[in-house]
Amino acid sequence: MNSVKLTCVVIDDSKTQRTAVTKLIKNHINLRFLADYKNAIEAQKNMEKDDVDLVFLDIEMPLINGFQFIDSLKNRPQIILISAKEEYAMQAFDYDVTDYLLKPIGQNRFNIAIKRALLNSIETEEKEEDYIYVNSKLKKVKLSLSEIKWIEGLGDYIKIVTDEKNVLILSTMKSFAEKLPEDRFLRVHKSYIINLDKVDKFNGSQVEVCGQAIPLSRHKKLALEDALMNSQAE
Repeated sequence: MNSVKLTCVVIDDSKTQRTAVTKLIKNHINLRFLADYKNAIEAQKNMEKDDVDLVFLDIEMPLINGFQFIDSLKNRPQIILISAKEEYAMQAFDYDVTDYLLKPIGQNRFNIAIKRALLNSIETEEKEEDYIYVNSKLKKVKLSLSEIKWIEGLGDYIKIVTDEKNVLILSTMKSFAEKLPEDRFLRVHKSYIINLDKVDKFNGSQVEVCGQAIPLSRHKKLALEDALMNSQAE
């Protein structure tokens, strides 16, 4: 992984914190420091013209907080959230950030976060080759997108049903849906995402996927019809 270099920016209203994180970035062999910004608005203006791989983002900032900044991004790089408080950790989970660091940031914890970011970067390249990585039972599992039949929400967990096995992971449906290509998967119910290539037939209340009946929300019927039509056209 020594050949991988991630271009980084730091966004924090504290000059002391920006300086501290910048120093950690500059001392890491796999990171390239690009810029730091004292607020999210300043970052928004400049990041559009730069190719950024990783953002170190404070949560509590004036004008626009860290979560609002993430929501505003069109092409989202990896995000490592930074905060002096633990209370935002669950909200951060919903945003599917790379990591969540508590101030003050120690060198060892910083290195762990960067290792995750580097692995994500490599996985992103491989995802383009029709694969996705998930964490299940403390292990990384590589899944072929073409083998996934459907995804089922089970409270704080989701179950990924494939041709060979079922994989249970800790995730929200929303964050997992964002990892999947929109032209191949569709959320047809609050608790189900289906692989469009696996649809056998459907009616007004359910979809049959590989012989299994999946509930279909009424307001998703048109979206399903459009998605299947587009996938057949391709």
